[in-house]
Amino acid sequence: MGYAKTAMLMAAMTALFLGIGYLLAGTSGIAIAFAVAVAMNAFSWWNSDKMVLRMHNARPIGPDDRSGLHAMVADLARDAELPMPALYLIETAQPNAFATGRNPENAAVAVTQGLVRSLSREEVAAVVAHELAHIKNRDTAIMMVTATFAGAISMLANFALFFGGSRERMGIVGTLALMILAPLAAALVQMAISRTREYAADREGAQICGNPLWLATALERIQQGAARIDNHTAERNPATAHMFIINPLHAHAHDKLFSTHPSTENRVAALREMAGNRGTPSPRPTTRRNAAHRGPWG
Repeated sequence: MGYAKTAMLMAAMTALFLGIGYLLAGTSGIAIAFAVAVAMNAFSWWNSDKMVLRMHNARPIGPDDRSGLHAMVADLARDAELPMPALYLIETAQPNAFATGRNPENAAVAVTQGLVRSLSREEVAAVVAHELAHIKNRDTAIMMVTATFAGAISMLANFALFFGGSRERMGIVGTLALMILAPLAAALVQMAISRTREYAADREGAQICGNPLWLATALERIQQGAARIDNHTAERNPATAHMFIINPLHAHAHDKLFSTHPSTENRVAALREMAGNRGTPSPRPTTRRNAAHRGPWG
């Protein structure tokens, strides 16, 4: 059902994009819109992952990592039947993580310093498993394409006043409405796709790590941390917010139209139900290393 809903939403995004091209310049506008989409998606396909990692000042973690994080990710990737993704650390106190890349062979997982310092080893493993699920389901490519389409729709809508054809077809009022409503509709579709893929990654991630309750408690702790700790880079680049496992922008926790993420409470409830159906025992609390909450990674 998740894939069917995603396909329908992406079809709606494509139809909206081509429809705007037609309103702007008739049948030739469709060709122009298609060319713009191809060019923007080609650029994003090859460069968006590097741009995002650079934007968040992520530094690579290699096999010589003594904390054990790299080895843990390699084990989880093997369990998920995936190539080992590139692993990165983001220097921010906010606990969070995201995955990026155009395919499983060219993927990366980035975790924040706050995540590895404040969560238990099991919880970090569950978060990484969630990100690996995004890679396995090719959500990283799906969200890259939808984000590019949303940006292209906004760009075309802003061009509306410069095309005489749009004013002839719709008048000045209709053209202004197009400029406002088209980007809004694109953003709504993009966010709906993002929420759908998060639920799917939660289910797949719970299977990869082997315990849905590890991910449930991790989501709760990340939500608490994200609500009180600023991620300044994410705040300056809100277009990347949908990539994180929990919205880093202090968004409301409900499934609102403009939320990039599902409600954390709803996600946790679904994972606890999944654990109950599987008869998974509750995870035992993990002792912190010290009062500074440095976590299991040192």
